[in-house]
This record gives sequence, structure tokens and C-alpha cells, in this order.
Amino acid sequence: MTIFLMLNLCVLVLLWYCLNVLKKIRQLIKMLEKEGFINRGGKGSDRNFLHEKWISLTIFGKLGGDAKSYQEKLVDQKIKESK
Repeated sequence: MTIFLMLNLCVLVLLWYCLNVLKKIRQLIKMLEKEGFINRGGKGSDRNFLHEKWISLTIFGKLGGDAKSYQEKLVDQKIKESK
């Protein structure tokens, strides 16, 4: 009985993860560039973006790495500010 419950729990956790997959850093960068942000470069894995309305944003992480949830929220917020 307990093995069955553990398997159900594992399936539920896997399902939850699949539905709430984080975006990749690469996807955030594409979103920013699509909205008119310019990549001004950076040091190491940092990338500095600037919009023509003087909205700036720094994203860090490898291109293929998962974005943190706060990074996704910040990108969405800055895109809304730029409109």
C-alpha cells in the first residue's frame, strides 16, 4: 500500500513540474529583443539590456540554463513598462 502511495506522489510531482516548467535564459532574451530591448553586453554571464525609453535590465545565467522565477517576473514587468 505505501509503495502505491509513493508512486502516486512521484507521478503528481512529475506532472506538477511538467506544467510549471521554467523558461530558459535564451527565451527571456528573445522576449526582450522582440520588445525592442538592446543587448549592451556584460561581464561574464551578465547581459545588460536597455530600451529606448531608458528602461534597463540585467539578466544573468547561461543561455541554456533555467531562468529563476523572479527573473521571469522581472522581464514581464519591464516589458509592460516599455509599452
